[in-house]
Amino acid sequence: MPKTSKTKAFVEALPKNIFSGFVVSLIALPLGLGLALASEAPPISGVIAAIVGGLIVSILGGSNVTISGPGNGMVIVLLSAITTLGDGNMYQGYLFTLAAIVVSGVVMILLGFLKMGRLADFFPASAIEGMLAAIGIGILSKQFHIMLGNNSINGSIVSLLKQFPAGIQNLWITTDTSVLVAAAIGIISLLIMVFYAKIRNTYFQLIPAPMWIIVLVVGLSYLFTGLDITYPLSSDFLVKIPEDVTSNLAFPDFSKMYQSKFIIAVFSITLIASIESLLSIKAVDKLDPLNRRSNVNKDLKALGVATVASGMLGGINVVTVIARSSVNVNNGASNRSANFFQAFFLAAFVLLFQEQLRKIPLAALAAILVYTGYKLATPKTLQKVARIGKEQIIIFLTTLITTLFTNLITGISVGIVITFAIHIIINKSFSLFFSHLGKPNILMFKEPDDGNFYVSVKYFCSFLNFYKLKNKLDAIPEDNDVVLDFSMCNFVDHTVMEGLEGYIDTFEKKGGSIELIGLDKHNADSEHPFAIRKMLPFAKLTPVEGNLTKRQLLLKNTAADFKWEYIPEKNKKTAFLSDFIFFRSREIRYFYNQLKAIDRKDELMDIEFTEGAFIAREVIKTTLMHIPLNRKVPIFTLDKEGLIKYIYSLAGFRDIIIKNHPDFNKRFYLSGEKSKAIQELFTDELILFLESNPYYHIECNGSALLIIKKERLLSVQEVKAMLYFGKQLRQILQ
Repeated sequence: MPKTSKTKAFVEALPKNIFSGFVVSLIALPLGLGLALASEAPPISGVIAAIVGGLIVSILGGSNVTISGPGNGMVIVLLSAITTLGDGNMYQGYLFTLAAIVVSGVVMILLGFLKMGRLADFFPASAIEGMLAAIGIGILSKQFHIMLGNNSINGSIVSLLKQFPAGIQNLWITTDTSVLVAAAIGIISLLIMVFYAKIRNTYFQLIPAPMWIIVLVVGLSYLFTGLDITYPLSSDFLVKIPEDVTSNLAFPDFSKMYQSKFIIAVFSITLIASIESLLSIKAVDKLDPLNRRSNVNKDLKALGVATVASGMLGGINVVTVIARSSVNVNNGASNRSANFFQAFFLAAFVLLFQEQLRKIPLAALAAILVYTGYKLATPKTLQKVARIGKEQIIIFLTTLITTLFTNLITGISVGIVITFAIHIIINKSFSLFFSHLGKPNILMFKEPDDGNFYVSVKYFCSFLNFYKLKNKLDAIPEDNDVVLDFSMCNFVDHTVMEGLEGYIDTFEKKGGSIELIGLDKHNADSEHPFAIRKMLPFAKLTPVEGNLTKRQLLLKNTAADFKWEYIPEKNKKTAFLSDFIFFRSREIRYFYNQLKAIDRKDELMDIEFTEGAFIAREVIKTTLMHIPLNRKVPIFTLDKEGLIKYIYSLAGFRDIIIKNHPDFNKRFYLSGEKSKAIQELFTDELILFLESNPYYHIECNGSALLIIKKERLLSVQEVKAMLYFGKQLRQILQ
C-alpha cells in the first residue's frame, strides 16, 4: 500500500481509535489500581505501568490492536517477590522488586533479539490452564477478605482460603461501622460485576462495569459530603495516592541484585510476563478484524523497554492483556494508536482527578479482582479440560495444586514434567521422544499440480517440538491451501491440536485453508477435537469409528451429499484390487474410510500398502477410487507424461499415439497391449474431458477403473473433486 494511502487510512480510523482508547482507559484505571494493591505495591504503580506501557508499546510494538499494562497473571509473582525480598518490610520489598522488574525488562529485550517469541509454545496447554487457575485462586484468596472489609489479613494462599468461613462469620459479630460499610460496598460492587452483562440497555453498556463501580462509590462520598454526614470509611479503607504523583515517584533499589532470591524473582517475573504476553498476543490476533499477524519478537522487545521504563518510574511490569485488548477490538480499534490514547486518557485521569481517586474504597477494587480471579479459576475450566481427556485433568490439577502449595515456577515445571511422563506412559516408549527429538520431522513442499502446500509430520508432534511445525506454517502465505499430513506421525498431543485450530481459523479468514489428514488411524480417548491422538498398531484392527476425526466427519457428510454410504472401519478384503497392474508389486494391507455408492458398486477409499522389501520397505497411504464398468474395455494405463513414479515395468508396452490430438500426446503417457482398441476407446469427448481436468493416474483392468491422484491421503476437497471426476469419467466410458 502506498505511503499516502496508509496515512489516509490512519487518519480516517483515528476517531474510532480515540474512542476505543477512552473506553479501555475506563477499565484500565480501576484495574491498574486494584492489581497493584493485590500485589502489595502502591496503587499508583499499576497506573504508571498502564501509562508507560501504552505509550512505549504503541510506538515500538509489533502487534496491532493489543493493549499493554499490568496483568492478572503477575499479581502472585509480584506479591511473592515483594514479600520475599522485603523480609517483612513491604515498602522496601517493593523497591527491591522494582529493581527486579527493571532487570526482567532487560531480559525480555534480549529474548526479543534472540527471537524467543516461541517461548509459550514449549508449555503444555493444560499446564498453562492450571497455572492460570492457580493465579485466579491466589488473587481471589486475599481480595475476598479485603472485599469484606478485612485489610490486615495475611498468609499463604491455602491459609487465606481456609479463613473464608471465618471472614464471613466476622461480619455478623463485628461492630466496626467502617468494616460493615466496606463489606456492603464490596458485595454490591461484586454484584455489579456479575450482573452487568445481563443488563441490555445500550446507554448503560457504554460505561464498563469497573468504571460504574468507581463512579458510584466516588459519587457516594460526595453525597455524604453534600448531606453534611461524616463519611463512614476511615482512610485505612480508601486508596492512598500521593499528594503530587509526579514528585513522589519511587525508584528501584538494586542492592540485592546479586542475591539468589533476587535472581529467582527476576526469572519468575520474566517467565510469567512472557507467557502471559505471548498467549494474549496470539489470542488477540484471532480477534483482529483485518486478520493481521503480530511480530511477537518485536513486541517482546517493546514490552521489555516499557517494563524497564515503568520500573525506573516506580511502576510494576508491563504485559499484553487479553481482556482490555478484547474490549479494544470490540470498540472498533484498528491500529496501535488506541493503546497510545488509553495511556493518554489514563495520564489525564491521574493528573486531573487525584482527589477523586483517593475516595475509592479498597473493597470496591477488591470486588473487581474477586470477579477477575473467579473468571480465571471458574469451574467451567475444569469441565472444559475434562472433556478433552482424562490425562488432561491430571496435568491441570497437578499444576494447580503444586502452584498453590509452592510457587508458579515450581508449579509450571511440575506441569511440564507430568505432561512428558504421561506422554511416555501413553506411548509405552522412551525412545519415541528421545530418539527423534533432535531429528528433522517436518517435510514441506508445494505440489506442482494444484499449488497446494503439503506438510508431512513424522515420529511425534508435541509441546516439545511444535515450534518446528509452526515455523513451516508461518512461512506459508495465509491465502493458500495446506494439506497437513499426520499419517507418518505416531503421536500428536493436545497442545498441538489446540494450537493448529488457531492456524486453521487464521487461514480461513485470509481465504486459505488447512486440512488435517492421516489422523484417522489414531486412537483418541474422547470425541473432543483437541484430544491426544496415538497411532493404533497394525495388528489392532479395531473399528476406527469410535471417535471420528474432523476429516472422517466431513467424509461422512460428503457421502451423504452424494447419497453414498460411509464405512469408516478397516477392511482386509482387498482381492478386487490385485488385478490392477499398480498393485502387482505392492502388498495391500487394508482399506478404510470407504465411500460406497448405494445403487452401484463404485467406491472411494483410503488404502495402506507397502512397496519395496526388507530395509527398503516403505508404507504408503493413499486415496483411490474403484469404478466397476458394465462392459468390457481394453486394458490401459494413463499417466501424466514424464511422471516416473507411476510408470511400471510393462514389457513391450509403448506410448500410444492418438491421431489429431498432439497436445494430449504431449501431456499424457497412454499404454496398453491392444493399441487399436485403446485408440478407439479414447474418443474426442473423452480426450477433451481429460484435458479439461486435473491429472489423475487412471488404470483399467478390463472390467473396472482405478483412479489415484497422489501417493498420499487426499483432503476432503480433493476427495469431492475425485468423486465428481470419477462419476463423469464412468458416464463417458459407458
